[in-house]
Amino acid sequence: MYIGLYHLLVVEVSKMRSLLILSLCLAAVSNAVAVASLAPTSFKVDLSSGVPHMLDLIQKTTLPTTEDPAAVNSYNMTETTGLPLTTLASLQNEWINGFNWTAEEDAINKYDHFLSKIGTQTVHFIHQKSSYPNAIPIILLHGWPGSFLELTPLLDQLMLSNSSQSFHVVVPSLPGFGFSSPTPKDWTIADISTLFNNLMTQVLGYKTYALHGTDWGSGVSFDMYDSFNATVKAAHLNFLPFKSLTPAQLAAESFVLPSSAVAEEKRAMDFQAKGAIYFAEMATRPNTLGLALYDNPIGQLSWLAEKFILWSDPRRGTGPSTLTNNEILKHTSLYYLSKTFITASYIYEQNPTILSSAYPYRKAKTSSPLLFTDFPYNIQYWPKQVVASVGNLVYYNSVDFGGHFPALDNVAALAEDVRQIGKYYK
Repeated sequence: MYIGLYHLLVVEVSKMRSLLILSLCLAAVSNAVAVASLAPTSFKVDLSSGVPHMLDLIQKTTLPTTEDPAAVNSYNMTETTGLPLTTLASLQNEWINGFNWTAEEDAINKYDHFLSKIGTQTVHFIHQKSSYPNAIPIILLHGWPGSFLELTPLLDQLMLSNSSQSFHVVVPSLPGFGFSSPTPKDWTIADISTLFNNLMTQVLGYKTYALHGTDWGSGVSFDMYDSFNATVKAAHLNFLPFKSLTPAQLAAESFVLPSSAVAEEKRAMDFQAKGAIYFAEMATRPNTLGLALYDNPIGQLSWLAEKFILWSDPRRGTGPSTLTNNEILKHTSLYYLSKTFITASYIYEQNPTILSSAYPYRKAKTSSPLLFTDFPYNIQYWPKQVVASVGNLVYYNSVDFGGHFPALDNVAALAEDVRQIGKYYK
């Protein structure tokens, strides 16, 4: 009897062992599949098939012959009536006679592009690795109406071999932009934040990293800085996901602005009064706007160029600025050819309340260093005291040239400030 029970126990233990081994094997296979799905694949940008149709539409688009007598051409947000006819006509002519998408695409493909499937999302990103042992991993996050293209000049600067600090640079396309897939319904900045933290840690294997963000990229960056304090060890921003304080709010907090910032505060208030109307349209009717302009490159150009011009330094295209007409045409061509004009707009609809105006603003739950650069022609203004209230501010710098697109308007100054991360990164 005991011998029979013994054999029975041996058989049962053997079965259990087999089941355990099978379970472990299945788990290993499952993990391998999961890791494989995250593994990035090389990617080459090729949108050339859509260029003939785009150029045909550009050439056939008829603009008015005379400007409306009520139109006002001004950099003042409260006075301008929008993009002047003469500016749009000039851009149209340059698009037809002076712009070369093939050359632009060749330049884009000098970078190392990848696609990775993370959960349900496909993420497009550039990943340029430094050969220097002290290189810091950094993710650069763009906004709208920019794209990953907006940050390639900064990437170039950060990869210079003679610079004081080296970086492994990652530049993704936000969901719905470029070659990243659109987001599911009700995706928020927090979801994008998690997505990009997974990109840096799970896909690329960086245990810690720094980040830089502008416009929507600053909203994502701030959320990453706040939420992933074990992995984000430094953040540089030139924009905050909070509205500028009004003069009344500044007075209530006893914040006294330096004389050089008075004009910046005035421009910020003008922007909030009349310059931000586009936000309401994109946050409430992105489909109407997107469908109206879907197969209309000149229409898309009018909508995008207005922002590139009005939000930049009035001296754009001179001095340190590379924000030329050609740059605007390159960005618009990417939106049109990649068919992302609609999908990129949905970040507004999904995050309509991102710019909080209730001070004091949310303070990030981290002790990691925060660095900030103030550009004089940005569309919002945050004095040093305000930036210090939302994070562990260790560096604040005001420069004298540049606007909302500093990687295009004054990349040398921006790169120099981003390199300051090396002094604080632990």
